[in-house]
Amino acid sequence: MDSSNISMYASRMCDTCKKNDSISEELFKQYGVNRGLRDVNGKGVLTGLTNISQVLAFKDENGVKVPIDGELWYRGYRVNSLINDIKPGEFGFERIAYLLLFGEKPTDSQFKEFCNIIGENRTLPTNFTRDVIMKAPSKDIMNSMTRSILTLASYDDNALSLELENSIRQCLLLIAQFPMLATYAYHAYNHYFCDTSMYIHRPDPNLSTAENILTMLRPDQKYTELEARILDIALILHMEHGGGNNSTFTTRVVTSAGTDTYSAVAAAMCSLKGPKHGGANIKVMDMMSNIKANVSDINDREEIRSYLSKMLAGEAFDKKGLIYGLGHAIYSVSDPREVIFKSYVEKLAADKGKSQEMAFYNIVEEEGIDLIRHSRKIYKGVCPNVDFYSGFVYDMLGIPSELYTPLFAIARIVGWSSHRIEELICMNKIIRPAYMSVMEKNEA
Repeated sequence: MDSSNISMYASRMCDTCKKNDSISEELFKQYGVNRGLRDVNGKGVLTGLTNISQVLAFKDENGVKVPIDGELWYRGYRVNSLINDIKPGEFGFERIAYLLLFGEKPTDSQFKEFCNIIGENRTLPTNFTRDVIMKAPSKDIMNSMTRSILTLASYDDNALSLELENSIRQCLLLIAQFPMLATYAYHAYNHYFCDTSMYIHRPDPNLSTAENILTMLRPDQKYTELEARILDIALILHMEHGGGNNSTFTTRVVTSAGTDTYSAVAAAMCSLKGPKHGGANIKVMDMMSNIKANVSDINDREEIRSYLSKMLAGEAFDKKGLIYGLGHAIYSVSDPREVIFKSYVEKLAADKGKSQEMAFYNIVEEEGIDLIRHSRKIYKGVCPNVDFYSGFVYDMLGIPSELYTPLFAIARIVGWSSHRIEELICMNKIIRPAYMSVMEKNEA
């Protein structure tokens, strides 16, 4: 199919669109529009209530907003406490998934039943892998997963039912199936686009989500306890982050319209794949590679600081004036996920012989934060966020960059499911914010 004509036409029409769709900054200020549903200080506009999680970055002291070390709460428990409570020899993702979905910690028998349900449903419909995933491989694993999610609806006799019991069933199925959708899509891509061997390992119903990911991804299906443990922690830290993040809000918006579970989750996937959301860790990895290529010594603090200054000035890397992985829309003093994760990153770096690389990350973090504080008017403080290290961890685990955002999705499907269930139970109005028209009328 010759697409040259339509491409040329689209190119010609760009200026027309820019002329007719541009809105001046002054109008946004005049009408008090909180662009991105955030005020000038970055605080999100209140659009709903939730019992599921909470993100804290400030406290009120006599009417004054004071920055504090960040806190992330799941169902009334600090996430660091939940991680510290993981029993020896056990992985935490499934136990905390139960907590997020159902609002209470499981007893040992409830936990065993939940793990059995997830394990038994780590399967796909007959020939699904061949007919859906392998016959239409994609370079974009998130797109492949989204297509698979929508196609799974075709195999569900109650795909459109909004009954709570049915929605819970569908969410549990997707939580169980997501690791397969991601890893199998990657193997198909690797075979058809990269001309390598393809292997499809079946998941083990007795293994955790983290263990199954490594088992299905690696040719020899082998992994160490430390590798699986750190991947488990990464999944826990990414599984939920308040109702206001873009993909979770998308889940709630689409759910409020009365759509089915598969469509709601597919919409969330489309949101998450954006580089401003789930693709941030890939940007960090690209940035770190660029820094290495442009400094003679990754241990030279002054040389690194000089290059970071050029990046902030928009003179280096992608010319956007950003140091990726530093700063967060909500957190100020610290991102609790990064604080928890960093100790595990250091253990893995030592185990993999990557301590020098870890030191390089520390220099970029320290010098980057200092430069941002001195060059930008950041009222709430600057801290590294969890994405600053997550790509580094995935790289040390031998996970290809094509799977970085899909791994985020494997974790976040739990949060999306929890918010979909809460939206179905508590809300009865379609979410419909207002947009003020500022168009010029051409007729009386």
